[in-house]
Amino acid sequence: MAAALSRALKLPGKKGSDLGEYDPLTQADSDDESEEDDLVLNYPRNGLGRDGCLGSGSSKLRGGRSGRHVGAPAEVQGEEDEEEEDEWTDQLSRKGRDNLKGSQYWSHRDSGTGEDREGTGTSGSAGLGAHSAEAEQKRKRVKNAIRSAFFLVPLACATLIALLCAFLLPCQKAELEKKLQWEIALGDGGGITRPALALWDVDGDSVEDVLLGVTEGTNGTHATQRSKIYSAVAICAVSGRVLWRKVMNESVTYIQCGLQRSTQLSPVCLIIGKSILMAVNGTTGKKLWLVVLRNIESRAVLLPDIQDDSVPDLLVATLPADETLDLCLTLISGLTGKRIGHPVPFNLTGQGKLIGPLLHETQLGAYYILFGLGNVQAISLQDVLFGALGKVPKTHPVRRKDMSWENLKKTNGSSFIRIYRGLEPVEFLLPFVAGFGNNRNSLDTVSNLNSTRSDWVLVYGTSTLSVLRHQDLHKEWTFSSAHIHSQPALGNFNNDGVLDLFVQHSANGIMTALIINGANGTLLWKAEFVCPRLVLEASAISTSTGQSAFLFWASDPIKTQRNVARATMAPGVAAAEPLIRKLFLIHPAYPTVLLQLSSTTDTAVTSAVSYLEHLKDATYITVSSRPMADSEPSTRIVESMSLRAAIKRGQIVQLGGREKTEAAGKLAALEVNNFFRRLSFKRQG
Repeated sequence: MAAALSRALKLPGKKGSDLGEYDPLTQADSDDESEEDDLVLNYPRNGLGRDGCLGSGSSKLRGGRSGRHVGAPAEVQGEEDEEEEDEWTDQLSRKGRDNLKGSQYWSHRDSGTGEDREGTGTSGSAGLGAHSAEAEQKRKRVKNAIRSAFFLVPLACATLIALLCAFLLPCQKAELEKKLQWEIALGDGGGITRPALALWDVDGDSVEDVLLGVTEGTNGTHATQRSKIYSAVAICAVSGRVLWRKVMNESVTYIQCGLQRSTQLSPVCLIIGKSILMAVNGTTGKKLWLVVLRNIESRAVLLPDIQDDSVPDLLVATLPADETLDLCLTLISGLTGKRIGHPVPFNLTGQGKLIGPLLHETQLGAYYILFGLGNVQAISLQDVLFGALGKVPKTHPVRRKDMSWENLKKTNGSSFIRIYRGLEPVEFLLPFVAGFGNNRNSLDTVSNLNSTRSDWVLVYGTSTLSVLRHQDLHKEWTFSSAHIHSQPALGNFNNDGVLDLFVQHSANGIMTALIINGANGTLLWKAEFVCPRLVLEASAISTSTGQSAFLFWASDPIKTQRNVARATMAPGVAAAEPLIRKLFLIHPAYPTVLLQLSSTTDTAVTSAVSYLEHLKDATYITVSSRPMADSEPSTRIVESMSLRAAIKRGQIVQLGGREKTEAAGKLAALEVNNFFRRLSFKRQG
């Protein structure tokens, strides 16, 4: 190394003692080792000059040496050069070995930063490079950590929310379903008398609550000494607790809710007795107004705003003071409860059950009142208003008449338009719309809009069913059956978009359930059950399939043993009343299968369906009479049941047909169970 350095410090073309001689071999050797010479000479350029200066040390060194070769005597200059070269060579050899390793390391680690930097020493360059690399790595680690955090934190939050939704929401839903299952005893059973029942959300929780007329007996030694307390009770549909109770002077015959008043934000309910019509705040039960009438015979009918006070007015049927007359129509202010004019009396020619009154609006916007005794007649609302007030406002909409209806009057002097009059008396008249009935005779404008513009379902002679067209008052079709003992339930059994009718009739202890096509009057479904006559209306519920499920009470269905059972019965003797009554559900997707939802020994006297929109569920409200021991009077029981929860624990009942193998039967049962468990409910409309 020292020899190479020594040769590098001499001029090219190495000379002997005589400056004029040139040795070509030495020159060739010098050329071959130029790389090594350059490597050694690079060290002074990197800060290893003798004068200790940075950057320019190498150039000074070379300049100084060339000066000595030129200006000094040869011998003196040669000796000084040799001494200095020996000393400088030793120092350079020690430092060069160490710095060469470091320079090669950093040049490979960070190309271009070791040899080419100027103004920095070797040790300073190595320390700065190490510090910069560590800082860069630290910044990269921090950046990666931040990126990972930005990815993992939202992912963890989303996972946590998903787990909460997966576990907590079903728990809350199951807990709410449990709350919807309740039973409460309220007053005396009253035999099979049907109590007043209505559904309306009075506590603002978006669930329809139960309003019921209740009769309670006071304590007494004998039944004859027991006095009665009458009241209207509001029951929370979620928990079954009593929200409020309004004591009345007489028994409650009807309860209706939904009357809209501009000055009353809370719902308004009407409590109707035999001679009292009271409006109360649906939330608190506080009385708003009261009117005393004579012998109220019907529910209230919602009318247009007659008095121009922005509140719809009401009409009820009452008995006249003159016994020679049959019926009166009385107008009531919906805002104040005061009578509008005086009652309008009528002498009706028919005999039988009171039909209506119902409001109907024709295609021309004319209003007519439908009512009758054993028949159906119509009278213009203008004529009723004129009879009550003696005048009609000239610009009021009630002045309008429909000449297509007016031309149907029997004589020009008659006020009545004949809708139906026949040899057989009328039993039921109801609008041909979904949701009417099931104790849903509410007073809100939206609910009454469709019912006042529809066709009608007419049941007359206890066994004949017809649909009347409101355009021309002609029958669309007629279906004959045995004695129909309850109002038909309307729902969609097939997919033709026309409501179908579920009816029940009884004969000789056999109850027959029928579903009739609403479009043409043909029979769609039929089943027979062991059951006495029950005056209990069936219920139709709209489902997620677009069709309706029908709920009805019966006993065991009659299958192949039907003929045997009838043969063992004595002629004219009805079958004994079954001890257990069962609630069945029929869906058109499986017409040969019934789902038994519950069974009881109580006698159900009325029922209703309440919808839960946010849960896609419905509750079935039943009012029953439960017998008590020790000759005590029966107790009235109000029970609520979630239909989806009842379906989960329901039992499948086959209606007969071909016998299936055990494996096929299990497969069919599994398919039916899966279908019903996925079924959800929605409001019918």
